Amino acid sequence: MNVNNLWSEYKSLGIGEQLDYDKFALYSIITHSTAIEGSTISEAENQVLFDKGISPNKPIAEQLMNLDLKAAYGEAFRIADARSPITVAVLCQLAAQVMKNTGSRYSTALDEFDAAKGELRRINVSAGRGGASYMAWQKVPDRLQAFCTWLDKTRKALDSMTAEQVYCASFEAHFRLVSIHPWADGNGRMARLLMNLIQREAGVMLSIVKKEKRAQYIESLAKAQESDNASLFLEFMLRHHTENMQAQIRDYRKSVKS
Repeated sequence: MNVNNLWSEYKSLGIGEQLDYDKFALYSIITHSTAIEGSTISEAENQVLFDKGISPNKPIAEQLMNLDLKAAYGEAFRIADARSPITVAVLCQLAAQVMKNTGSRYSTALDEFDAAKGELRRINVSAGRGGASYMAWQKVPDRLQAFCTWLDKTRKALDSMTAEQVYCASFEAHFRLVSIHPWADGNGRMARLLMNLIQREAGVMLSIVKKEKRAQYIESLAKAQESDNASLFLEFMLRHHTENMQAQIRDYRKSVKS
């Protein structure tokens, strides 16, 4: 079954209309997104942390990572709901929230920049694969501006897209942003956040990259970047999202029959 048919079935069942569905879906997204970056906090622990302010017995840096990402999602969803413009400055403000309490200050021979303030990197970074590196830092501002121009055009077309087209557009935005790698840290979290922002704006079920799929997720992204072929990443993401949507529909049908 394709994603358009699955989305129709998902809506007809009213899965997203359940009490506190949006809240718990977001908590799951946050937990898995930070887990991909090394956090060991579970969904249950995040629920207690977010709702009651009770800290789990986990490193403070992990707790702050999750709290900061939750705050960033709150701001991202306000942007989506208002359909506010997304500029380079807005992306940097979101990055500052993502890295607010865990970002580092970097010093180079020529300059300094602060990841906790969402400042664009002014240093070259390795992609971590066979010596490959992301684009030179001097190119980042112009490439990020061009990305925002593409994103603005894409967002204006969301209302005329099918569900599958929306998902592919959101996955491509993820791919383009993480490939520019504008910041010294937090690029993965930012790319997944932007992906969900676009989906929220279009009113479709939000995608989640499960921590159990971390290796396949990273491999698909690496292959797409190395071949300069975004479709390799889009295919993985669409397949993974379809599996997640099928699981939600299956679990919901099972629960209402109990």
